[in-house]
Amino acid sequence: MLVMEGALPFLAPTAWRDAFTRMTRLQDGQIRFMGLVSMLIGLLLLWSAR
Repeated sequence: MLVMEGALPFLAPTAWRDAFTRMTRLQDGQIRFMGLVSMLIGLLLLWSAR
């Protein structure tokens, strides 16, 4: 997981900074929805790896 999270800041730090700045302007509900979607994708990936 940390390798995937570190790839964008390593490869494109400016794009990562811009994306992070935009995320700080999102409402709590939008951030929660993105977190839920991320968790579901992670569970699907784990399930498919079995």
